[in-house]
Amino acid sequence: MDTDCNPVVPCWRAAFGAAAAITLGACTFGPSGEPPAMPAPAHYGVEPQPTQTVTALGVAQRFTTGAQPAPEWWRLFGSTALDALVDEGLRNSPTLAAADKRLAAAHEQLRGQIHSSLLPSVDLVGQASRGRDLGIPVPGAPNTLLYSEFVGVVQAQYAFDLFGAVRQTNAARSARVDVEAYQREAARRALATNIVTATIEAAMLRAEIEATERLIALAGEQAHDTERHYELGSLTHGDVLAARQSIATLSVNVAELRQRLVVTRHALAVLLGRTPDAAPPEPDLASLHLPEDLPVVLPSDLLRARPDIEAAEAALKAAAAEVGVATAQLFPSLSLTASMGQGGFSWPLALSGAGAIWGIGATISQALFHGGALVAQRRAAIDAYEAAVSDYKQTVLASFENVADTLASLEHDAQALEAASGATREAREAFDEAASRHRLGALPAAAARGNEQQYEAAKLEEIRLVGRRLTDTATLFQAMGQLPAGSNETPDQLARK
Repeated sequence: MDTDCNPVVPCWRAAFGAAAAITLGACTFGPSGEPPAMPAPAHYGVEPQPTQTVTALGVAQRFTTGAQPAPEWWRLFGSTALDALVDEGLRNSPTLAAADKRLAAAHEQLRGQIHSSLLPSVDLVGQASRGRDLGIPVPGAPNTLLYSEFVGVVQAQYAFDLFGAVRQTNAARSARVDVEAYQREAARRALATNIVTATIEAAMLRAEIEATERLIALAGEQAHDTERHYELGSLTHGDVLAARQSIATLSVNVAELRQRLVVTRHALAVLLGRTPDAAPPEPDLASLHLPEDLPVVLPSDLLRARPDIEAAEAALKAAAAEVGVATAQLFPSLSLTASMGQGGFSWPLALSGAGAIWGIGATISQALFHGGALVAQRRAAIDAYEAAVSDYKQTVLASFENVADTLASLEHDAQALEAASGATREAREAFDEAASRHRLGALPAAAARGNEQQYEAAKLEEIRLVGRRLTDTATLFQAMGQLPAGSNETPDQLARK
């Protein structure tokens, strides 16, 4: 539709022509707002999903497709300390408190908008003024150019929603409230996941620090023996430098681990609504048990399980309603006004029966020429709607990718951990044998110490993989869209209260 009026054709004819074209071209003033059909893949990833992972450290995680999700999934880790931290965070987080208040404010604004659009507005107006006229006699006024005027009236106004502009505006605002509600719910779920992953990270780092400190102690003993052999002439100075370099390298590693642990604990404290100095102690890594049964939502059900997808759908509906609003602006509007009160040029006259005044009227308005602004606004609304459709598609595809990546990570985590645990077991056996031979005098201390260093290094890698497997499990629960505790109503229900 051209935004410029032909100078030969009156602008009012172009405006009415635009409205008529829209009316004839579509049964409704905007899109329905229904989300586009999305593919429902048979499985999330490029490979069919296995029924369970390989067994690692005696645990094989089982994937139950179509099972009901666990609302308080973090309790499956079997740690009362972790449960208490998540509960505290959901209860005390300033971020969630702010989101709750913003949502409450959006609800009140929606109520006010709906009530004001369904009922007429009524106002009480009082006015007192002093003025000077142009010398024209005013009946009832003194023979002077100066006069006073007193008016008190009750005014009422009501606009008829002939073409659905108000209804579509209310629908758009309601959908925006839904977006806010789903985003709040997404923030709650993200907070629970962040607390769990930060706790796992802190426990893993503490275990890594302890293992690395043991390696530093062994490297120190090794360096001491190397220096003694150097003094005796059986080793070179280069051997001494190499031993000292090993200590320095491990010391750098443990310093970085301590820094990461401090930063993680600070972040965890803030997630809980505490100051960093009040960070809770990290639990022992062994106290966190790996959940064995993992519910996997069907791809078709994921569209209703994740709040980010629901928020994208609500934004799509809001954009569709805004197209209807922009279209309705091209059509006539009708409003009624009425007023009743008292008025006069003196208080006694204004309060007497002769001062009674009233008025009633109707106003109909049709846009004729706005420089193409109204048509441009409709085009912009259509473009915004089409962008919302694409955003919805991308959100769904990204959600499928998120689930597929996490499921693949869990399978690969189990495979890597099984290999690492096997290496740790073999290193432990070699260390035990070397220690026994050393106690019998058949093996020097340096050789036994070397076997222990290999065992501690293998255990360090196993610790990292245990932490990664726990973290990816929490990520899968998050990707499935599980509802956290404290929310007995869906965001859609909350938004419509």
